[in-house]
Amino acid sequence: MFTVYILRTTSNTLYTGITTNLVKRLKEHREKSSRGAKYTRAFGTGEVVYTEQYLTRSEALKREHQIKKLTRDKKEQLCRK
Repeated sequence: MFTVYILRTTSNTLYTGITTNLVKRLKEHREKSSRGAKYTRAFGTGEVVYTEQYLTRSEALKREHQIKKLTRDKKEQLCRK
């Protein structure tokens, strides 16, 4: 299973990513290691505010791309669901 997630950073920005292990991925973001995203190293790691599950990496990548193209308002609406 692949998880598409939206993370609200400590700077109140939204970061979208995919992973097969959300707990491990969040730990990588928080450790600010070379395995964490440059984005979260710059804006801080906050909390996961939205997730979706997919069976294939291809489906997850397509959805991640769709979410990244949304406006901030649309992403906020998605997070409220």
